[in-house]
Amino acid sequence: MSFDSAPINLTHHFLIAMPGLEDESFSRSVVYLCEHSERGALGLIINKPSDITLKGLFDKVDLSLRREDLTKEPVFQGGPVQTERGFVLHEPMLVDRVETDESVYASTMTIPGGLEMTTSKDVLEALSTGAGPRRVLITLGYSSWGEGQLESELAENAWLTVAADLSVIFDTPVPERYDRALALLGLKAWMLSPEAGHA
Repeated sequence: MSFDSAPINLTHHFLIAMPGLEDESFSRSVVYLCEHSERGALGLIINKPSDITLKGLFDKVDLSLRREDLTKEPVFQGGPVQTERGFVLHEPMLVDRVETDESVYASTMTIPGGLEMTTSKDVLEALSTGAGPRRVLITLGYSSWGEGQLESELAENAWLTVAADLSVIFDTPVPERYDRALALLGLKAWMLSPEAGHA
């Protein structure tokens, strides 16, 4: 079977870095894929906290943060692209309590599988008042792959893939996210060899 026969769609999946992936941005990373199509892929690393807290980020953009549950949460390094720009991964927000295809925020990508990713400041403004989505993960920067690039990295054994589990993103302590993502596949880190097998 050739790789060209059936396009794969890994939207709403985790990419889990194999031990052989030594790129500093991606070593031991878990990437949540927001979008994957024949044109490429876009995702956010969910297990690499920066040294900035959400309170610090809100201070930088001149907003107060009235959500005590979020003040000490870290801002994550979402990837090496546009590292000065914020990306907010969050539960879907309903317009007037009705599920529609439009988000309550100006610039939002709806991810099939149940999350949204917003890049407009209005989501931060909502959080600053104590409103907004209950569960959020905020990154600076994102990860992207051009057409066919992710597929070739998968063929080279750089990544494992598994359907995303939202509890890994929102309920699992950051240092445990890599191992929890592997556990979704029934694996532990020691089982993985950094060497790709060649018969």
